[in-house]
Amino acid sequence: MRRTRTVRIGELIGDLFRDPVIRRKIAEGRLPDVWREVAGPGAAECTEGVVFKNGILTVHISSAVVRHEIFMMRTALRDAINVRSGIVLVRELIVK
Repeated sequence: MRRTRTVRIGELIGDLFRDPVIRRKIAEGRLPDVWREVAGPGAAECTEGVVFKNGILTVHISSAVVRHEIFMMRTALRDAINVRSGIVLVRELIVK
C-alpha cells in the first residue's frame, strides 16, 4: 500500500512566496505603496510618479522644497524601502 502525502493550500502558497523571483516581483509591485509609507504623507502628496527599472527607483516630486528634502534623505529612504520590502530591491534612488 502506497501512502500519498496530503498537501495543504497554505503550504503551497508558503512555498510560492519563498521563491526569490516571486518575492522580487511582489516587492516591485508594492513599491508605490512602500514609497508612500516610507516618504510620509507630505512627500507622498507631492509625488507625481514612481518608476522602477533595473534596481533604480525614480520618483518625480512636484515641490522643489520637498524634492530637495527627499534628495538629502535618499540613502536613508532607499534603505528603509529595502527593509520594508524584505529584500535588497532598490540599489539607487533618483529624485526628479
